[in-house]
Amino acid sequence: MSDSALVTRGLAKRYRDQWALKSCSVDVPVGCIAALVGPNGAGKTTLLQLAAGLIRPTSGEVNVLGSAPYQDPSWLAQVGFLAQEVPLYRRLTGDQLLGMGAHLNPSWKEAVARDRLESLGIALDKNVSQLSGGERAQIGLAITLGKQPRILLLDEPVASLDPLARRDFLSSLTEAQFETELTVVLSSHLVADIERVCDYLVLLSHSQVQLAGRIDELLAAHRWVVGPRQTTEGGLAQHEIINESHTERQSTLMVRLNGPIHDPRWEVADVGLEELVLAYMGRKRVDEMASNQRRLSIVEDRP
Repeated sequence: MSDSALVTRGLAKRYRDQWALKSCSVDVPVGCIAALVGPNGAGKTTLLQLAAGLIRPTSGEVNVLGSAPYQDPSWLAQVGFLAQEVPLYRRLTGDQLLGMGAHLNPSWKEAVARDRLESLGIALDKNVSQLSGGERAQIGLAITLGKQPRILLLDEPVASLDPLARRDFLSSLTEAQFETELTVVLSSHLVADIERVCDYLVLLSHSQVQLAGRIDELLAAHRWVVGPRQTTEGGLAQHEIINESHTERQSTLMVRLNGPIHDPRWEVADVGLEELVLAYMGRKRVDEMASNQRRLSIVEDRP
């Protein structure tokens, strides 16, 4: 457990008859910046809320920093959580919010939060309601970092920001992570941003984990292969096909390698992170459509 910041085993959360998350098993290493990726409704926010102890699981286990989440000041002091809407008291000034942070957090470091905001030129004497979305996000991040957490859980923190504000926010995040060896779990739809700052990937789709691991290792394990259509079955039998498209004469496939590809009829190319993410996000839909089509065929064939 000492090498893992966030571990889940068969974790699931259900709201009435709807599963928000099911059979979720991940192991996020200490000291990494992990990207939590997936379409809307995939379970990203649910996983972060479970890790923060804001909700309880229906089944399975979640372990954060060596223990199950619980509402105890000593445990909460180690965990930072920033929701997508950056919930700040908008009638308060930045100075007042920093004062509140000092009052509520026993390990608060005023200089960490204040110096970061002043270096960005954010006016701390203004009400939060008078600040831009990027400035509010920076205040939320600064307050969260000021409590000196060991793990930081961020739910779509840059979703509503313009490109320049996103760049500034992510630069602040990577600087803080480098300085403190903080573990970060960052939920995002923006693959370009993830590629800039993250070294670990957890991909959720249809409430389940589709892919998890270090990004460099995942990219090294996947390849695009292009070759004549008639060789599709035999030439790649040992590899897992993730995505495929065909013309009359040619097949293009993304495969997860299980050894080298020796067949000279296949051209092999590297896979990009965005290509990898989109392939796995679309994979479940294709599998379900094929399954539904098979069930429909069975029904139609019945006398």
